[in-house]
Amino acid sequence: MILREPKLSLIRGCLAFSGYVINTLFWSLPILLGSLIKLLPIKPLQRLCSHALDFCASAWISVNGGIEKLFHPLKMHIDELPDLSEQEWYMVVANHQSWVDILILQRLLNRRIPFLKFFLKKELIYVPVLGLAWWALDFPFMRRYSTAELKKNPKLRGKDIEITRKACAKFKHKPVSVMNFVEGTRFQPSKHQKQNSPFKHLLRPKAGGMAFALSAMGDQIHKLVDVTIYYPGKIPSFWDYISGRLPEVYLHLEVKEIDSGMRGDYANDRQFKQAFQERLNALWQHKDEVLEQLAAKANHSQGDS
Repeated sequence: MILREPKLSLIRGCLAFSGYVINTLFWSLPILLGSLIKLLPIKPLQRLCSHALDFCASAWISVNGGIEKLFHPLKMHIDELPDLSEQEWYMVVANHQSWVDILILQRLLNRRIPFLKFFLKKELIYVPVLGLAWWALDFPFMRRYSTAELKKNPKLRGKDIEITRKACAKFKHKPVSVMNFVEGTRFQPSKHQKQNSPFKHLLRPKAGGMAFALSAMGDQIHKLVDVTIYYPGKIPSFWDYISGRLPEVYLHLEVKEIDSGMRGDYANDRQFKQAFQERLNALWQHKDEVLEQLAAKANHSQGDS
């Protein structure tokens, strides 16, 4: 009996999902065990645990990549990868369209740069199990004070950056990659229209979070990895991805230097704030043009086939 494509997609998706679940459960055990050991206030042991836990997390991603190749292979079109290193510090930015973006970025950058970390709200550290794992994997937790809180207590001004800087102090001893989706949310036509975005393929970038992160990290991070992701056809869901309905993706990657002009007091220095916003908007304008080029390349490729 010949299986039709919808049934094949369903089988592929179920097998891939089962593989991801088994792989996650397998690696979650040593990660959680390492998290408990890392609670011991012994600095050398904590640093050793950090390296071991990052190894486990990278291995988890590598096995996920193997599952992808087996059940739903994906062709990644990219001209050339620039020189990258697991011994370097990076800030990673990308356009955001789907939760699949994270899987694509992990597949693209795993074992080429240090394990990707996300800045998280401080409250998330109290999420059962996951909060402990995020802390053990050295995900930096941020505390942001609202305008109302700062007006009520001016002494809090600058405290948020100081708290995050302390949380990132461990990165002086260990290279890290910090991920930032600058748009703040996934691209949707309705959001694009509501924002009256000046970009064709992108939402307006939110400069505050990136400026805050760079200020908190200090001089440790001095390279920016700028990734542009283009999906031919419709933007895929997670199910589209694992069931093989996303056969290809187009990517462009550039590495740029982060100079001293990108670090400053975004909250209180109006001149720096304006200059930073202008630089980020210029970066986003370039990304919009790259997306247009990737779309043309995809359309040309489909035309040839």
